[in-house]
Amino acid sequence: MDNKIQQGWDIQHTPSAAALYNEAFGSKFARAIPNSRKRVEIITACLLPEFSFAAVEGQQIIGLAGFQTPQGSLTGGINAKQLLSALGVIRGLWACAVFSLFERKPDPGELVMDGIVVSAEHRGRGIGTQLLDELFNYAADNKFKTIRLDVIDTNPRARKLYESKGFVATKTEHFPYLKWLIGFSGATTMVFTVPR
Repeated sequence: MDNKIQQGWDIQHTPSAAALYNEAFGSKFARAIPNSRKRVEIITACLLPEFSFAAVEGQQIIGLAGFQTPQGSLTGGINAKQLLSALGVIRGLWACAVFSLFERKPDPGELVMDGIVVSAEHRGRGIGTQLLDELFNYAADNKFKTIRLDVIDTNPRARKLYESKGFVATKTEHFPYLKWLIGFSGATTMVFTVPR
């Protein structure tokens, strides 16, 4: 079955988008929200589809590329009020503290990638490349000068894809003391210059 790439998704696809996002990034967020069911519930309620490109096959999202602009981000619905409401005060404050470690803001003229994932059974079909190409087109159409992302040290496959698409490493940070909390001990910032 062929997939189609589109900006955002129809409301009925939100559960599969949340499940896919949790599949890819759930371990990163597990310290903030240990309960997997609760984590998927919160992700489902908080994703903002307009800040993404989705690969859709039938009634399922099989790939997702989120992004952040000054107007918002794919995960922009996850905020302190929502976390406190869903988790209670103590667990909510803890989740806020953990999520603050992942916070990144775009510089002027910059689009920040907010995660890319392809479901395990659909990898190797070029879907990740298609999603990146749509992101490149969006950045060019909306006059962004650069696209920035951070790739973690435990994901060399993603870094290889980004390098093949023209991203250049600009900075690497190591924080082994946080591995117990966030699941990785380093990240490399990569930047793509959008052709004019």
